[in-house]
Amino acid sequence: MVNWQMRTKRPLREPVRGEPEPLLKNYITPAGLQRLKDEHRFLLSRERPAVVEVVAWAAGNGDRSENADYHYGKRRLGQIDSRIRFLTRRIDAAVVVDPAAPRPGSTATRVFFGATVTYKDAAGLKHVVSIVGTDEVNLDRGYISWRSPLAIALMKARPGDVVELHAPAKTEHLEIIDVGYAPIPMDPFREPLGAQSTLKVEGS
Repeated sequence: MVNWQMRTKRPLREPVRGEPEPLLKNYITPAGLQRLKDEHRFLLSRERPAVVEVVAWAAGNGDRSENADYHYGKRRLGQIDSRIRFLTRRIDAAVVVDPAAPRPGSTATRVFFGATVTYKDAAGLKHVVSIVGTDEVNLDRGYISWRSPLAIALMKARPGDVVELHAPAKTEHLEIIDVGYAPIPMDPFREPLGAQSTLKVEGS
């Protein structure tokens, strides 16, 4: 017969709690930050209370298992809370850079965050882009993220420089034509169509 040795049970260890990860800097223009704040305020003070009211009303209408209003409201509430948390993190990490602020010396003609850059591609075509925050990207208006490959290639260049844009399939050479700093227009936050708070106001 084999003699089994009893092993002494070790107490369960608590998970190792490391230091909280530092927030990544969220470079953003003043108008872009204002848009995030406006959406955050709308969700927190208007949309969420309106949906909570709908959920409370639906919960009082009997069997919740077949209550479409209740289940939709709960799902919508989860989406709102997730978005509020996201916006809170983005606002807390915001580092505001005003493209129109005066820049000393040579930095006024070099590419940094907030710059509007005119460059020529390998085919000789001119393009104009503005370097903005990741929450402000609008490709239709030429607004590119400061973390995009194109913005990284343009950074610190000045008129007359030729930079390399490393794309997955090839490397392209771009010639910097002009670098300027001016206000970058941003569309303000607008309440989405079909928002519960809007429906409530219209129905009241």
